[in-house]
Amino acid sequence: MSEKESLLNTLLGLSMIVEARDPYTGGHLWRVSQFSKLLAQQAGLSRRDIALCEVGGFLHDLGKVGVPDSILNKPDRLTDGEYDVIKTHPTVGGRLLSSHPLANLAFEAVVGHHERPDGKGYPNGLAGEVIPEVARIVSIADAFDAMTSTRAYRQGMPMEKALAIIGDELGSQFDAPLAKHFLSLGGTDQLAHIHGHSEPGLPLFQCGCGAPLAIPGSLRDGDHVYCHCCGGESRLSKHGDERKLEMTGVVGDAAVLAPGCDTDLIGAMVEQIAPHVL
Repeated sequence: MSEKESLLNTLLGLSMIVEARDPYTGGHLWRVSQFSKLLAQQAGLSRRDIALCEVGGFLHDLGKVGVPDSILNKPDRLTDGEYDVIKTHPTVGGRLLSSHPLANLAFEAVVGHHERPDGKGYPNGLAGEVIPEVARIVSIADAFDAMTSTRAYRQGMPMEKALAIIGDELGSQFDAPLAKHFLSLGGTDQLAHIHGHSEPGLPLFQCGCGAPLAIPGSLRDGDHVYCHCCGGESRLSKHGDERKLEMTGVVGDAAVLAPGCDTDLIGAMVEQIAPHVL
């Protein structure tokens, strides 16, 4: 692995560790990266720009490292003050990236994914095509996954309803031409292969407490997995392509509940992306 590939590997791993702070967002970064990639392909972007959308989608929430757990994991509606703290994460992410050797790969997506074509987004209130294209793409992918994923305070909505909401927000919350490309994917099965998954071919499991569990594909039969919401331990059973979880009744300790990253998934992404952007 080259020096730049190692830097990208570390950057993606750091983002996955940040994601692990919120037990209800398991697989969110991977899904947003894949929805972004799919949309970029549908829009006819170059192979390099497609790869940049994939990287930007994976790193877009890096700045949430600066959001306190009490706000990030709050099960109730946020106060105005708490929402103001959430709204700092694009700027914080930009600051984290600004001095990184690979900042150019994701800076625009990290800082701009909450901007809106109507100028009502944040942090800079940009409007229309002033918003970088990669940020407009990641914005659609991020919103779609947020709407269709279960959170501590609500169930995820059906894909059809989320697509309808995107259609209602053309030109206001979402870039109209790009959102139309995304809506066209709704008539295919391409979104379904990503929705509710944490990596290719691996759907999310659900813990008995209701939180989603992202199970790395590298785990073997008999390995244990832990819920980062309730701490509960489950044993993985693998029979061919079939995977099942059985709760053991054990609660994990601090060592096994520490946030980590799926090194195999990240390594595969770096191998695929690096030739086009490094």
